[in-house]
Amino acid sequence: MIGQKKTLYLANPYGFSNQQKSLLLPEIKSALESIGAIVWEPFERNNQIDFSQAGWAYKVGQADLSDVKNSDGIFAIVNGCPPDEGVMVELGMAIAWNKPTYLFRDDFRKCTDSEQYPLNLMLFTGIPVSGWEDYWYTSVKEILSPSKALYKWLNK
Repeated sequence: MIGQKKTLYLANPYGFSNQQKSLLLPEIKSALESIGAIVWEPFERNNQIDFSQAGWAYKVGQADLSDVKNSDGIFAIVNGCPPDEGVMVELGMAIAWNKPTYLFRDDFRKCTDSEQYPLNLMLFTGIPVSGWEDYWYTSVKEILSPSKALYKWLNK
């Protein structure tokens, strides 16, 4: 894939809130695009579905499943205690399909029984055991860092 941009599925719950959708999501999406990702943001991509028609929820779920499957990697916003259940399902699918996995959490609360990981240990099963911190992001500024795993993966 050298020379070809990679698609990154942006798993997030921010589309459910107008405030988060307009204030938080654009900054994260812009940061990801600025380091070379083609960002597939599910709320943006599902705008073509007619929500007034019966069966819309199934169509949204299938569209998201297809996007996770067809993306090159996943960047999951895992705020909350516990994080959003839809994001967790998308992350689980990506891990099962061996997609490169990157986690973003700027929520300071601990949500774990592990001394090593700040969240449920299963969220880290798609990340290398050694150097997992390079796949863990706590600010938008970190997304831009050339020393972090996402930047290296997108630009190799």
